[in-house]
Amino acid sequence: MSLLSIPNIKEYNNRMFFMIAGPCVVEGRDITFQIAEHLKSLTERYRIPFIFKASYKKANRSRYDSFTGIGDRKGLSILKEIRERLKLPVLTDIHSAEEASLAASYDIDVLQIPAFLCRQTELLEAAAKTGKCVNIKKGQFLSPAAMKFAAEKVARYNKAIMLTERGSQFGYTDLVIDFRGIPQMQQFGYPVVLDVTHSLQQPNQSSGVTGGLPQLIGTIARAGVAAGADGLFLETHPNPEQAKSDGANMLRLDKMESLIKSLIPIREAILN
Repeated sequence: MSLLSIPNIKEYNNRMFFMIAGPCVVEGRDITFQIAEHLKSLTERYRIPFIFKASYKKANRSRYDSFTGIGDRKGLSILKEIRERLKLPVLTDIHSAEEASLAASYDIDVLQIPAFLCRQTELLEAAAKTGKCVNIKKGQFLSPAAMKFAAEKVARYNKAIMLTERGSQFGYTDLVIDFRGIPQMQQFGYPVVLDVTHSLQQPNQSSGVTGGLPQLIGTIARAGVAAGADGLFLETHPNPEQAKSDGANMLRLDKMESLIKSLIPIREAILN
Protein backbone atom coordinates (compact mmCIF):
# COMPACT_ATOMS: atom_id res chain seq x y z
CA MET A 1 0.00 0.00 0.00
CA SER A 2 1.30 3.43 -0.85
CA LEU A 3 0.23 7.04 -0.63
CA LEU A 4 3.14 8.28 -2.69
CA SER A 5 0.75 9.61 -5.30
CA ILE A 6 -0.43 12.25 -2.81
CA PRO A 7 1.83 15.30 -2.44
CA ASN A 8 3.56 15.70 0.95
CA ILE A 9 2.73 12.16 2.16
CA LYS A 10 6.02 10.69 0.99
CA GLU A 11 7.12 9.72 4.49
CA TYR A 12 4.23 7.29 4.92
CA ASN A 13 5.66 3.77 4.99
CA ASN A 14 3.16 1.78 7.09
CA ARG A 15 5.17 2.56 10.24
CA MET A 16 2.82 5.35 11.33
CA PHE A 17 -0.85 5.88 10.59
CA PHE A 18 -1.70 8.91 8.49
CA MET A 19 -4.42 11.37 9.43
CA ILE A 20 -7.22 12.98 7.45
CA ALA A 21 -8.69 15.78 9.58
CA GLY A 22 -10.44 19.12 9.44
CA PRO A 23 -13.90 20.66 9.76
CA CYS A 24 -16.98 19.11 8.25
CA VAL A 25 -17.48 21.97 5.81
CA VAL A 26 -15.74 25.17 4.73
CA GLU A 27 -17.53 27.76 6.89
CA GLY A 28 -15.30 30.68 5.89
CA ARG A 29 -11.68 31.49 5.14
CA ASP A 30 -10.46 32.49 8.60
CA ILE A 31 -11.79 29.55 10.61
CA THR A 32 -10.77 27.03 7.95
CA PHE A 33 -7.21 28.39 7.93
CA GLN A 34 -7.17 28.41 11.74
CA ILE A 35 -8.02 24.71 11.87
CA ALA A 36 -5.60 23.80 9.06
CA GLU A 37 -2.68 25.66 10.66
CA HIS A 38 -3.29 24.04 14.06
CA LEU A 39 -3.47 20.55 12.57
CA LYS A 40 -0.38 21.13 10.42
CA SER A 41 1.59 22.16 13.50
CA LEU A 42 0.45 19.13 15.51
CA THR A 43 1.03 16.53 12.83
CA GLU A 44 4.47 17.91 12.00
CA ARG A 45 5.41 17.83 15.70
CA TYR A 46 4.43 14.16 15.99
CA ARG A 47 5.58 13.20 12.48
CA ILE A 48 2.17 12.03 11.32
CA PRO A 49 1.46 12.26 7.57
CA PHE A 50 -1.51 14.61 7.20
CA ILE A 51 -4.22 15.41 4.67
CA PHE A 52 -6.48 18.39 5.40
CA LYS A 53 -10.18 17.76 4.77
CA ALA A 54 -13.21 19.98 4.43
CA SER A 55 -16.31 19.68 2.27
CA TYR A 56 -16.80 22.63 -0.05
CA LYS A 57 -20.51 21.79 -0.10
CA LYS A 58 -22.85 19.47 1.79
CA ALA A 59 -25.29 17.76 -0.53
CA ASN A 60 -26.73 15.20 1.91
CA ARG A 61 -28.78 17.13 4.47
CA SER A 62 -31.80 15.97 6.44
CA ARG A 63 -33.58 19.34 6.48
CA TYR A 64 -34.11 21.83 3.69
CA ASP A 65 -32.79 24.66 5.89
CA SER A 66 -29.51 22.95 6.87
CA PHE A 67 -26.26 24.72 5.98
CA THR A 68 -24.83 23.47 2.68
CA GLY A 69 -21.85 25.75 2.10
CA ILE A 70 -20.62 29.23 1.25
CA GLY A 71 -20.68 28.65 -2.51
CA ASP A 72 -18.93 25.98 -4.56
CA ARG A 73 -16.16 28.05 -6.13
CA LYS A 74 -15.59 30.12 -3.01
CA GLY A 75 -15.19 26.97 -0.90
CA LEU A 76 -12.88 25.32 -3.42
CA SER A 77 -10.80 28.50 -3.70
CA ILE A 78 -10.19 28.44 0.07
CA LEU A 79 -9.07 24.80 -0.11
CA LYS A 80 -6.75 25.60 -2.99
CA GLU A 81 -5.28 28.51 -1.02
CA ILE A 82 -4.68 26.24 2.00
CA ARG A 83 -2.94 23.74 -0.27
CA GLU A 84 -0.67 26.41 -1.75
CA ARG A 85 0.06 28.53 1.34
CA LEU A 86 0.37 25.74 3.93
CA LYS A 87 1.82 23.14 1.56
CA LEU A 88 -0.80 20.58 2.57
CA PRO A 89 -2.63 18.00 0.46
CA VAL A 90 -6.38 18.56 0.64
CA LEU A 91 -9.45 16.32 0.42
CA THR A 92 -13.06 17.18 -0.33
CA ASP A 93 -16.30 15.36 -1.16
CA ILE A 94 -17.85 15.23 -4.59
CA HIS A 95 -21.38 14.18 -5.47
CA SER A 96 -21.56 14.07 -9.28
CA ALA A 97 -19.40 13.54 -12.35
CA GLU A 98 -19.48 17.28 -12.99
CA GLU A 99 -18.21 17.99 -9.48
CA ALA A 100 -15.27 15.65 -10.02
CA SER A 101 -13.98 17.83 -12.85
CA LEU A 102 -14.71 21.03 -10.96
CA ALA A 103 -12.87 19.95 -7.79
CA ALA A 104 -9.92 18.61 -9.78
CA SER A 105 -9.58 21.98 -11.52
CA TYR A 106 -8.88 23.54 -8.09
CA ASP A 107 -5.97 21.13 -7.51
CA ILE A 108 -7.76 19.04 -4.88
CA ASP A 109 -5.50 16.06 -4.12
CA VAL A 110 -8.09 13.55 -2.90
CA LEU A 111 -11.65 13.29 -4.18
CA GLN A 112 -13.88 11.61 -1.62
CA ILE A 113 -16.93 9.58 -2.53
CA PRO A 114 -19.59 9.88 0.20
CA ALA A 115 -20.84 6.63 1.70
CA PHE A 116 -24.33 6.91 0.28
CA LEU A 117 -22.85 7.27 -3.23
CA CYS A 118 -20.21 4.53 -3.15
CA ARG A 119 -22.06 2.39 -5.73
CA GLN A 120 -22.57 5.19 -8.27
CA THR A 121 -20.55 3.94 -11.22
CA GLU A 122 -20.55 7.19 -13.20
CA LEU A 123 -19.33 9.15 -10.17
CA LEU A 124 -16.58 6.66 -9.34
CA GLU A 125 -15.34 6.56 -12.91
CA ALA A 126 -15.39 10.35 -13.26
CA ALA A 127 -13.35 10.72 -10.09
CA ALA A 128 -10.87 8.10 -11.30
CA LYS A 129 -10.43 9.75 -14.69
CA THR A 130 -9.26 13.00 -13.09
CA GLY A 131 -6.07 11.20 -12.04
CA LYS A 132 -6.60 12.27 -8.44
CA CYS A 133 -6.51 9.90 -5.48
CA VAL A 134 -10.02 8.64 -4.74
CA ASN A 135 -11.20 7.90 -1.20
CA ILE A 136 -14.30 5.71 -1.25
CA LYS A 137 -16.33 5.64 1.94
CA LYS A 138 -18.00 2.31 2.60
CA GLY A 139 -21.76 2.60 2.50
CA GLN A 140 -23.57 2.04 5.79
CA PHE A 141 -25.50 -0.63 3.90
CA LEU A 142 -22.53 -2.57 2.47
CA SER A 143 -20.34 -5.36 3.75
CA PRO A 144 -16.56 -4.83 3.68
CA ALA A 145 -16.28 -7.52 0.99
CA ALA A 146 -18.62 -5.57 -1.31
CA MET A 147 -16.18 -2.64 -1.39
CA LYS A 148 -14.01 -4.69 -3.72
CA PHE A 149 -16.39 -3.85 -6.55
CA ALA A 150 -16.41 -0.12 -5.81
CA ALA A 151 -12.60 -0.15 -5.85
CA GLU A 152 -12.54 -2.05 -9.14
CA LYS A 153 -14.61 0.68 -10.82
CA VAL A 154 -11.90 3.20 -9.95
CA ALA A 155 -8.93 0.90 -10.53
CA ARG A 156 -9.83 0.47 -14.21
CA TYR A 157 -8.54 4.04 -14.70
CA ASN A 158 -6.51 4.94 -11.61
CA LYS A 159 -5.06 2.86 -8.78
CA ALA A 160 -4.60 5.74 -6.30
CA ILE A 161 -7.38 4.52 -4.02
CA MET A 162 -8.26 4.59 -0.33
CA LEU A 163 -11.17 2.81 1.32
CA THR A 164 -12.84 4.19 4.43
CA GLU A 165 -14.83 2.38 7.09
CA ARG A 166 -17.50 4.60 8.67
CA GLY A 167 -19.81 2.18 10.46
CA SER A 168 -22.88 0.19 9.50
CA GLN A 169 -26.49 1.16 10.05
CA PHE A 170 -27.85 -0.33 13.27
CA GLY A 171 -31.58 0.19 13.53
CA TYR A 172 -32.85 3.58 12.48
CA THR A 173 -30.75 5.94 14.61
CA ASP A 174 -27.37 4.39 15.28
CA LEU A 175 -24.20 3.03 13.69
CA VAL A 176 -21.81 0.28 14.77
CA ILE A 177 -18.28 -0.57 13.62
CA ASP A 178 -17.21 -4.07 12.75
CA PHE A 179 -13.44 -3.80 13.10
CA ARG A 180 -13.00 -7.03 11.11
CA GLY A 181 -13.71 -4.87 8.07
CA ILE A 182 -10.34 -3.13 8.33
CA PRO A 183 -8.16 -6.19 7.58
CA GLN A 184 -10.79 -7.54 5.20
CA MET A 185 -10.64 -4.42 3.02
CA GLN A 186 -6.85 -4.24 3.29
CA GLN A 187 -6.75 -7.52 1.39
CA PHE A 188 -7.77 -5.58 -1.74
CA GLY A 189 -4.36 -3.88 -1.68
CA TYR A 190 -5.36 -0.31 -0.77
CA PRO A 191 -4.92 1.76 2.40
CA VAL A 192 -7.91 1.50 4.73
CA VAL A 193 -9.01 4.47 6.81
CA LEU A 194 -11.30 4.51 9.84
CA ASP A 195 -13.68 7.46 9.91
CA VAL A 196 -13.83 7.89 13.66
CA THR A 197 -16.28 10.77 13.99
CA HIS A 198 -18.88 9.75 11.39
CA SER A 199 -18.91 6.26 12.89
CA LEU A 200 -20.25 7.91 16.04
CA GLN A 201 -23.13 9.68 14.32
CA GLN A 202 -26.71 9.06 15.39
CA PRO A 203 -28.68 9.82 12.22
CA ASN A 204 -32.40 10.14 11.57
CA GLN A 205 -33.23 12.08 14.73
CA SER A 206 -36.76 13.43 15.03
CA SER A 207 -35.35 16.98 15.02
CA GLY A 208 -33.86 16.45 11.56
CA VAL A 209 -30.39 17.15 12.97
CA THR A 210 -27.94 14.25 13.26
CA GLY A 211 -26.77 13.46 16.79
CA GLY A 212 -23.53 11.86 17.92
CA LEU A 213 -21.40 10.38 20.68
CA PRO A 214 -18.22 12.48 20.73
CA GLN A 215 -17.25 11.19 24.18
CA LEU A 216 -16.34 7.91 22.45
CA ILE A 217 -13.97 9.41 19.86
CA GLY A 218 -10.88 8.35 21.80
CA THR A 219 -12.21 4.83 22.32
CA ILE A 220 -13.00 4.29 18.64
CA ALA A 221 -9.76 5.89 17.42
CA ARG A 222 -7.62 3.74 19.72
CA ALA A 223 -9.52 0.61 18.70
CA GLY A 224 -9.02 1.49 15.03
CA VAL A 225 -5.27 1.90 15.42
CA ALA A 226 -5.11 -1.36 17.37
CA ALA A 227 -7.02 -3.08 14.55
CA GLY A 228 -4.34 -1.93 12.10
CA ALA A 229 -6.04 0.93 10.25
CA ASP A 230 -3.64 2.68 7.89
CA GLY A 231 -5.23 6.05 8.51
CA LEU A 232 -7.71 7.87 10.71
CA PHE A 233 -10.34 10.35 9.57
CA LEU A 234 -11.59 12.86 12.14
CA GLU A 235 -13.65 16.01 11.97
CA THR A 236 -12.63 18.75 14.37
CA HIS A 237 -13.64 22.32 15.18
CA PRO A 238 -12.64 24.92 17.80
CA ASN A 239 -16.27 25.07 18.99
CA PRO A 240 -18.23 22.01 17.84
CA GLU A 241 -21.43 23.37 19.39
CA GLN A 242 -21.18 26.31 16.96
CA ALA A 243 -20.19 24.27 13.90
CA LYS A 244 -22.54 24.65 10.96
CA SER A 245 -22.55 20.93 10.17
CA ASP A 246 -21.99 17.70 12.16
CA GLY A 247 -21.03 19.49 15.36
CA ALA A 248 -22.64 16.74 17.45
CA ASN A 249 -19.92 14.20 16.62
CA MET A 250 -16.83 16.41 16.20
CA LEU A 251 -13.72 16.49 18.37
CA ARG A 252 -12.82 19.84 19.93
CA LEU A 253 -9.68 21.13 18.25
CA ASP A 254 -7.91 21.63 21.56
CA LYS A 255 -8.28 17.90 22.32
CA MET A 256 -6.50 16.74 19.18
CA GLU A 257 -3.03 16.69 20.70
CA SER A 258 -3.94 14.48 23.66
CA LEU A 259 -5.69 12.07 21.30
CA ILE A 260 -2.66 11.87 18.99
CA LYS A 261 -0.36 11.25 21.96
CA SER A 262 -2.54 8.32 23.06
CA LEU A 263 -2.54 6.75 19.59
CA ILE A 264 1.17 6.70 18.76
CA PRO A 265 2.17 4.10 21.41
CA ILE A 266 -0.60 1.78 20.22
CA ARG A 267 0.64 1.95 16.64
CA GLU A 268 4.20 1.35 17.77
CA ALA A 269 3.13 -1.61 19.91
CA ILE A 270 1.31 -3.47 17.12
CA LEU A 271 4.28 -3.07 14.78
CA ASN A 272 6.85 -4.43 17.24
